[in-house]
Amino acid sequence: MNQTDFINQFFTWLMTFDRRALIFSASAIGVGLAMIAGIGPGIGQGYAAGKAAEAVGENPKGQKQVTLVMLLGSAVAETSGILSLVVALLLLFGNPLIKVEGKAIILMASAIGAGFAMIAGIGSAVGQGYAAGKATEACGKRPKYQQIIMKAMFIGQAVAQASSIFALIIALILLLANPLI
Repeated sequence: MNQTDFINQFFTWLMTFDRRALIFSASAIGVGLAMIAGIGPGIGQGYAAGKAAEAVGENPKGQKQVTLVMLLGSAVAETSGILSLVVALLLLFGNPLIKVEGKAIILMASAIGAGFAMIAGIGSAVGQGYAAGKATEACGKRPKYQQIIMKAMFIGQAVAQASSIFALIIALILLLANPLI
């Protein structure tokens, strides 16, 4: 038996199962994949918190300014994790693919693909956390420039957020307006 026959046999066997069960199963895989994006905020926020602790250790008088920059920067870095959670919850509780007419294999792939797309959020969250960490570090050295430092941080974080937003758009298209179905 060659590899092509195995793949065909696998998909033939897979299609013997209930259509809804297949879509729910693929959705569960998509949920798990989407939540992998939570790695990014964890790394980014950890970096920012570490830099805040370091900055406060070097300049205890700048604690308020440093802590504010760290908290705001970390909140922005959490965005991709929240967007991934939205996609995961949509797949779990409001799965639009169940009611869609179409080939089960395409619907399954759409559910898995929506979750997979959200993994792109790892990079932007790590980058945003890095920006927050460096801004926190700079604020620790020069607390009186907090406003200028925060503006630069927010602009950089906004640009870094683009890939997470693009991933969300692709995930929502796969779930709500899939042109492949």
